[in-house]
Amino acid sequence: ARPTAPTAPTAPASPTSPTSPAGTGTFVTAKSSGKVIGGAGDVRRFKVQVEEGTGIDPKKAAAEISAVLADERGWTRDRKHSFQLVSGGDFDFEVKIATPDTVDDICGQAGLKTRGEVNCAAGTQVMVNLKRWNTGSPEFDGPIGEYRALIVNHEVGHRIGHGHETCPGPGKPAPAMMQQIDGLKGCVANAWPYSKAGRYLGGPSVA
Repeated sequence: ARPTAPTAPTAPASPTSPTSPAGTGTFVTAKSSGKVIGGAGDVRRFKVQVEEGTGIDPKKAAAEISAVLADERGWTRDRKHSFQLVSGGDFDFEVKIATPDTVDDICGQAGLKTRGEVNCAAGTQVMVNLKRWNTGSPEFDGPIGEYRALIVNHEVGHRIGHGHETCPGPGKPAPAMMQQIDGLKGCVANAWPYSKAGRYLGGPSVA
């Protein structure tokens, strides 16, 4: 899967801010497992891990991420991919919620610059910046749960082979694979790759 290209952050996050506490660099795996999500295609097994010191409950995070992947507007709608939450054994990718400094470190090892602001997909690791998980983005005017869905859908989209896309036209839903934190370019904020009717909400590819 293709890693997320870096975006241009506005300012580095402070590790002592309420939304970005100092992390330990040690991760706790959610002791949760689930049934296969989706009924077709390859099953991608995933783990959810949370960095110690973030204040995020691993089990609750795993439930929220699983719900995003199970949504009818998510990636299973393409009938090519299924997902399953696991707590051990073989896995295809890990969703890791971490402090900005830790995200910078892990993404930096993959050659990606996140500068305390954004998420990335680095190898089997889907790195979620705690700042974005807790506060969302100024470019996204929906509830925090919807922005978290965008994080998951965008980064998992890279894991299953999708590249970046851009706005297909004024007033249209922004693609989930668009770097919406950089601006909507006339589109409307949107967290999902598919509509409820099953239409792919995509846009022109970005090299």
